[in-house]
Amino acid sequence: MGNSDFIKRKFEKFDDGFYQELKEHGIFTSVNAKQELIAEGDKVKFIPILVKGSVKVYNLNDGKELVYYYISPGESCIMTFSTIFTDKVSRIYAVTEEKSDILLLPVPQFLVWLQTYPRLNQMFFMEYDSRYKFMMETINKIVFQKLDHRVLEYLHERTRRSGANAVKVSHKKIADELGTAREVVSRILKKFEKEGLITQSPSGIEIIEKR
Repeated sequence: MGNSDFIKRKFEKFDDGFYQELKEHGIFTSVNAKQELIAEGDKVKFIPILVKGSVKVYNLNDGKELVYYYISPGESCIMTFSTIFTDKVSRIYAVTEEKSDILLLPVPQFLVWLQTYPRLNQMFFMEYDSRYKFMMETINKIVFQKLDHRVLEYLHERTRRSGANAVKVSHKKIADELGTAREVVSRILKKFEKEGLITQSPSGIEIIEKR
C-alpha cells in the first residue's frame, strides 16, 4: 500500500484540504527492527502513526520492562499523544519489533489540526479511550489473574498480531514482558505442553487450540 493509499484509508472521513496538508507536513519513514523511536525523558516532536510493522511501548522499573501495549498498523502511540498537552516529554520507550514504516506528524502542526479539524480530535480521543480500557484490563490481569493464564493470553495475542501459527519468542522475553522469572515461564510452558495446549520447536511456540 502506497503512502497516499494509507492516508486515504486512515483519514477517509476527512476532506481534500486535510489530505493536502497531511501530504505537505507528514513525514513517511522506514525504521529497522529493534530501533528505539523515543525514550523516557525525550522531547516529543512528532505523533507517530504506524503504517506497517509492530512497535512495543513500555517503561523500565529497576531495569525490568513493563510492557504497556503494542502498536499495530493504523494505530498511533496514545501515550505520546497525551504528552503534547502538558510538558511534551515522553514518559515511555517505544521500540520497533520488526522493520516498520511510520507516518510522523509534527507536533506544532498537529496542534493546529486539532483546532481546525474537530474530527481529528474525535478520532484520537476514541483511540485513547480504547487504549486506556486495554491498559486497565492489563492491570486487572496482573493483579487478579494467575500467571499461567497470563502466559497463555500473551501467546494468543502474539499469534493474533503476527498472523503466524508459531510464535518465535524466547522464554526470557516472555518473562521480561510479564514481569516474572524465565524459570517460571519455562515451567508453565512445559505444563502447557504436557496438557496438549502448545507445542515447542525450533520454529517457535504453537498454540494447539486457537481462539
